Amino acid sequence: MTNDSREPSEETPIAKRLLIGDPLATAAQDEHLLRKRLALPIFASDALSSVAYAPQELLMILLIGGTAFLAFSPWVAAAVVVLLVVVVISYRQLIKAYPSGGGDYEVARTNLGEVPGVVVAAALLIDYVLTVAVSVASGVDNIISAIPQLDSGRVELAVGFVVVIILVNLRGVREASLVFALPTYIFIGSVAVMIVVGVTRIVMGDPPVASSADYAVQAESLSQAAVILLILRAFSSGCSALTGVEAVANGVPAFRKPKVRNAQTTLALMGTIAILLFSGLTLLALVSGVHYAENPCHLIGFDCESAPQPSLMAQIAAATFGMGSIPFFIVQAATAVVLLLAANTAFNGFPLLGAVLARDGYAPKALNTRGDRLVYSNGMVILGLAAILVLIVYQANLTNLIQLYIIGVFVSFSLGQIGMIRHWLRGLKTIRGYRPEARAEASVRSEALSYRKGLVINSLGATLTVSVLAIVTITKFTHGAWLVFLAIPILATLMIGVNRYYRDVEHEIAVDDSTRFGSSGDLALILVNRLQKPIVKAIDYALAAKHDKTLALHVAVSKEDAQTLQEQWREHRMPVPLVIIESPFRHYAAPVARFIETYRESHGSSVVTVYLPQYIVGHWWESLLHNRRSRRIGQQLMLIHGVTITLVPWLLDSTELIYGRRSRPLPGDERAGRGFDHFDDPVMLASKSSLERTDRPD
Repeated sequence: MTNDSREPSEETPIAKRLLIGDPLATAAQDEHLLRKRLALPIFASDALSSVAYAPQELLMILLIGGTAFLAFSPWVAAAVVVLLVVVVISYRQLIKAYPSGGGDYEVARTNLGEVPGVVVAAALLIDYVLTVAVSVASGVDNIISAIPQLDSGRVELAVGFVVVIILVNLRGVREASLVFALPTYIFIGSVAVMIVVGVTRIVMGDPPVASSADYAVQAESLSQAAVILLILRAFSSGCSALTGVEAVANGVPAFRKPKVRNAQTTLALMGTIAILLFSGLTLLALVSGVHYAENPCHLIGFDCESAPQPSLMAQIAAATFGMGSIPFFIVQAATAVVLLLAANTAFNGFPLLGAVLARDGYAPKALNTRGDRLVYSNGMVILGLAAILVLIVYQANLTNLIQLYIIGVFVSFSLGQIGMIRHWLRGLKTIRGYRPEARAEASVRSEALSYRKGLVINSLGATLTVSVLAIVTITKFTHGAWLVFLAIPILATLMIGVNRYYRDVEHEIAVDDSTRFGSSGDLALILVNRLQKPIVKAIDYALAAKHDKTLALHVAVSKEDAQTLQEQWREHRMPVPLVIIESPFRHYAAPVARFIETYRESHGSSVVTVYLPQYIVGHWWESLLHNRRSRRIGQQLMLIHGVTITLVPWLLDSTELIYGRRSRPLPGDERAGRGFDHFDDPVMLASKSSLERTDRPD
């Protein structure tokens, strides 16, 4: 095995190096695994930032029924907290049982079968796209709350932030974690300080008062059934605080050893912080009298025409610290940044899940390829483009986007928890199959106790998550969630189709004992249009390969061109025969195919190698100026059995700007009587160096 000692910058374009950095060696992969303090902002930013808009969405839905309905908010918030506790504990069990990074997808596929597995995968992929869209839209919303003049550029801001997040993540996990760690910890600290100050003011008898506390609300008249549905809808919106919990389970491979323990600790820290922040913000919102309406014009006293409605976080910060104060802007800036960076959770979860799906054959293999910076860059780019499309379609409107949100995550929650139940039951069944003396051993009893504990935890988790999925489906289906329910089966069907395609291809190309080696002949064809240096280079390569027979083949569309080529061929004493075939209808591939067929009829089933010169250019626009005939001919000739295509590259001078070298006079020129040095060919520069030749001409 040879070792390529060349610097990575020799092969990486300058623009790419400036944007994402120099390539990293595969051996450096372990150095870029995450410690817990860096993993927390990377994987938990989504869940932690959800507390910035989950209380807002919860109160907004309840306010549809009037201010009196806000009395239900403590109970609804408590239900969200209980659910979050159960889900966090359940996922700690999942991480221990399935640490490979597949998360709910691996659990469902292993324990429930292929279809539930791909449904979970499809749901998670869609949810990751919506996570980016919702997080960025929410961050832009908070920026506009502080600077209302930016409202007209909402979509442009959102798209720009997504592009920046893509570029930062393409630089690698460690670099991204360093960039995102500080803002996440500033957000946690600033919101925690705000909650402490607000609660202290409440205890001291000086509770903060929100700017919207005096606004009345145009309430809708609701029947008893509608009241219940409204409360359930508020609960489902509040459950957006749970998004991002699954990302830690999907990202276990990115942790440093011991991976399982570090991932479990990070998940527990994330859950604890999210619960404290969610509870504190909900408390301050209720005490300060925040009124945040789905339609701002329904707030009596608020001028909805002249200014956008301030977010819940902005109103609490203004009530606690004072509008326009330094702490107010710190909270707003930290909230906006962490909401934007919450999209980073998806940029870690989506590519990792995509890589697992690619390894299992349910996604294109390109998703399992690491880029220059040791990240799954193809998955990141796909995620970013999909999120940008969603933001443009929905005009970065948070209220509309939130209706699509959390459907996918609760589909994966539910099937993942049910899969874990099957996992524990299978383990207990295995233990029951042991001999009595084996079951009496302390280690086996401890293992059985662990299985029963996991069964209880995941049974409770499954019950709650399935119930919440039903609630979310009922309350959000007509508000836009039906699109997600339509997209999940479509994507799942496509993934199964990809898997069947890969399976059929593997079956088709599998080696068997019926394969026969050898052929009755070996013919090389060099396709010639005009006699130029790229043709001479192709002739030299063909001669070096020592085929049984080598011919130059010219497809003549005009007699004048054919006659000129014949004269040049004789003049330059080319070392291979030139065969001219006429093409009165100006076709190229078909006459060559007929020539091959005729040759085989006379000489047997020869293997045919077709040499096609091809320009390599340094600028994208040069591709538009050169005829791409050789590529089209090659694509058509490849369909003929027993024909292989050899592309002979000729680097134009413009490539020196990008690749650092260009084609020079070649070995074939010597055979053509020009006498150039054999080692001038770029392909042979390595051999020249190894022989330490220094007599290279200009």
